[in-house]
Amino acid sequence: MSHKKDNITWDDLDKIIRAYLKSEDELKNVHKAYLFAASKHEGQFRKSGEPYIIHPLNVAKILTEVYADAETLEAGLLHDVLEDTDCSYEEMEKEFGPVVTKIVDGVTKISRLHFSTENEYLVEYYKKIIVGMSEDVRVIIVKLADRLHNMRTLWALPPEKQKIKAKESLEILAPIAHHLGIHKIKSELEDLSLRYLKPDVYYDIAERLNNTKKERDEEVNKMMDEVRKLLEDHSIKFEMKGRSKSIYSIYNKLNKGKKFSEIYDFLAMRVLVDTKSECYQVLGLIHSKFKPMPNRFKDYIANPKPNMYQSLHTTVFGVDGYVFEIQIRTHVMDEIAENGIASHWAYKEHKDITGSVNATEEKLQFFKTIIDLESENMSSEEFVNSVKNEVLNNNIYCYTPKGDVYELPKGATPIDFAYHVHTRVGETMTGALVNGEIKPLDYELQNDDIVKIITNKSSHPSKEWINIVKSTAIKNKIKAYFSKTEKENNIERGKDLIEKELKKRKIPVNDFFTDENEKKICKETKVSNFNDVYLEVGNGKHSAKTIVNVIYKPEEDKKEHKTVTYKSNDTNVVVSGLEDIKVNLARCCNPVYGDNIVGYITKGSGITVHRAHCHNIINTNERLVDCTWSDNNENVKYLSEIVIYSNSNKDNMIEILESAGDLSIGVKGVKKVYQEDETNYVLECYVTSKKQLDSLITDLRNKDFVEDAERIIH
Repeated sequence: MSHKKDNITWDDLDKIIRAYLKSEDELKNVHKAYLFAASKHEGQFRKSGEPYIIHPLNVAKILTEVYADAETLEAGLLHDVLEDTDCSYEEMEKEFGPVVTKIVDGVTKISRLHFSTENEYLVEYYKKIIVGMSEDVRVIIVKLADRLHNMRTLWALPPEKQKIKAKESLEILAPIAHHLGIHKIKSELEDLSLRYLKPDVYYDIAERLNNTKKERDEEVNKMMDEVRKLLEDHSIKFEMKGRSKSIYSIYNKLNKGKKFSEIYDFLAMRVLVDTKSECYQVLGLIHSKFKPMPNRFKDYIANPKPNMYQSLHTTVFGVDGYVFEIQIRTHVMDEIAENGIASHWAYKEHKDITGSVNATEEKLQFFKTIIDLESENMSSEEFVNSVKNEVLNNNIYCYTPKGDVYELPKGATPIDFAYHVHTRVGETMTGALVNGEIKPLDYELQNDDIVKIITNKSSHPSKEWINIVKSTAIKNKIKAYFSKTEKENNIERGKDLIEKELKKRKIPVNDFFTDENEKKICKETKVSNFNDVYLEVGNGKHSAKTIVNVIYKPEEDKKEHKTVTYKSNDTNVVVSGLEDIKVNLARCCNPVYGDNIVGYITKGSGITVHRAHCHNIINTNERLVDCTWSDNNENVKYLSEIVIYSNSNKDNMIEILESAGDLSIGVKGVKKVYQEDETNYVLECYVTSKKQLDSLITDLRNKDFVEDAERIIH
């Protein structure tokens, strides 16, 4: 991580590329890309003072370290041409074809964004990055190489910009490199980020490592000699090397309370062999001579990580009483461990990778999860939180009884697992076996659990599941199921109500349902088809009487009707066709200005105004009247209740009150509701409109301590 300028030339790069790319046509295409980029960037310089072409050359060099294919190398050399020169998309496509141009265009789209770790930018950032990934993962690999070289020359930027770029690299790009399995890029991005974000910590660890380097190297060499002799005695062909720990990973362990002297893998080594069976043979030989430390053995060969990583890990008491961490893997596994998904191009001819690279790529849940999120109809805030919390952090891996692996957010339940397998499996599940035992649906799954979902074709989801599942996308799937079911029920109900109204008024059904009449009603109610008319009658937006009256207006209704405006300190509601009648707002659903509302004629208490979807009137066939909000709504306040689900046991009441205060919302009271290790809240407040209420809910959902916030309907 030197600050020196890396003045790589085309000749240097060409030698590196020729070491693994053999096709003359491919080599010519990469050279053509270099000449084109050099021509277009002629006269341009970087902030570090170098000619601009030095940057694309270094990006291509980083790509060679993960054995990128010819098209990726071309895109690496050309990645800034569309952004920073007069070259058009059409010109590049003509010169280099659609595949390379599409990769460059994907990188350009990402680069045009002002990256930030703040929400408003994160949304667009993630969405662009996902579009690139869903079309071609190589967009991301080029972007990672681009960022890595920029981080190596970050010293050329002002300190404030250094910190912004470092934070973004650490929080967004390094986790993506990890999920792609590209360890060497992930590790260097983390170390460089720490260097600029916390220089004191970085240089302190670096100095302590340097001070103990000689002693550590001596001990590792002694241990390697012992293991070398052991393997040679058993005629095993092998390669062995010491392994250094990254500064960032040491920082992470120190941050979790470990002492410098307690970090075992300072003394680390790696043994590489030719076959999988030799990996287990080497493990047995090492354990026969050096006592293994309990609970420190991991078999990632039999159970690969979703990012394709395979290796045996063991920690043993070695020479002179020192503790050593040893990794054992094949040469192919080692390349995949370093280069992840990028190894696909280097090893596509190999057939001995467990499950094959293609099969592992299919199981790379990162892409599937993130593309599934993009297709869900969720708000910006939900999207950002889902990507940050469910995709990039704290994941667990569970299996079907057949051994298929699924990546889930930490805290996921069997319901989350069922929906990950397939939406239909989720919708028809009745129970779950976890590791052979029946578990409740709200059971928190653990890493490596084997989950069998029990289904029944006639079963359907429960609304309670929305509060049980962890994944936001799955919450939305369950909500969508009920929205669809409710819609179908309301259409049927609306149809039934209109037919009852026709029967009551002795109007023949065939006379009413003509094409001409249906068009007239659709126009009057401002909907596109008659199913929507049924829907709006079924959900209470219009009464059946109002719809029939569009075509058949009774004699008594032809007289001029007066309207009465009910006005008090609480609301302004206009009720059609009625005078001198008491009007109240329903306490069950607390309608506020901007909600769709409907009036219900009570016995002896006038009209109660409900939200159109209120469960207390949704199945009522009669006694509904149309009502609307008056435009004269100045200074009117409406009582509303919000439940705030917290993920913290701290008292966050002040922050809740501040959110309301920032939006000029009056608070009637806040109640704490204790549940296990969480403190939830019920906020009673006075708002001027649904718009203001929605703003408050959105603001609350953006708080770190808030899991979710929603309006209460009793």
